[in-house]
Amino acid sequence: MMSLKLFSLEGRRALVTGSSQGIGLALARGVAQAGAAVVLNGRDPARLAAAAALLAEDGITAVTAAFDVTDPAAVEAAVAQIEAEQGPIDILFNNAGVNLRGQLDQMPDETWRTVMSTNLDSAFYCARSVARRMIPRGRGKIINTCSVMSMLGRPTTGPYTATKGALMMLTKAMCADWARHGIQANGIAPGYFSTELTAPLRADPAFNDWLCNRTPAGRWGELPELVGAAIFLASEASSYVNGHLLYVDGGLTSVV
Repeated sequence: MMSLKLFSLEGRRALVTGSSQGIGLALARGVAQAGAAVVLNGRDPARLAAAAALLAEDGITAVTAAFDVTDPAAVEAAVAQIEAEQGPIDILFNNAGVNLRGQLDQMPDETWRTVMSTNLDSAFYCARSVARRMIPRGRGKIINTCSVMSMLGRPTTGPYTATKGALMMLTKAMCADWARHGIQANGIAPGYFSTELTAPLRADPAFNDWLCNRTPAGRWGELPELVGAAIFLASEASSYVNGHLLYVDGGLTSVV
């Protein structure tokens, strides 16, 4: 029973960006069930309210904070407000992300910049703002949602792959700068999971067959299967794990 306390998040507060649905909402639910107070983030207050209502059905009370993670001034103001009104942010999940597809030679500048700002810039802005407050406290957890695309590429995913590879290296840079201040910065790298955003891929028989044959587990991941990794990286159980990328991918990156 003593070892189980290592995974407890009682008395901790987690800010989860991009948590109105999908992976972000699943991470928020998981860490809340481990004892953390959670703050949901997105740009749409109505969608955030709906997400909070879903968590309330599980007995979880979540605070919502609608702000644009690609706007550094908005990030700083929101983090300051959360800490002033709710208390210290002990855990940050940088989860906001988007995947806009297209051939690189046909890629509009706006599409490239949108993916870069949403997936990469936002993680820097949020981590910088939160870390400035974690450093004087001498502790903190930052978990970045990376991807199997942090190491792999597929046609038409150029901007997404570029951001996820950069986010993996940004995670290592966070470790290099902030580990001495008691902050652990790590990444979760999901494979292909069943979410609202992957519904079109799952409905495509050719892609679905390819994915199931390509993944050693032979299937898509289910969102609850990310929770264990999230709790591990957010808890004292990972106090000496830093700059690490934890793949949760059914073995996808382990085979050719």
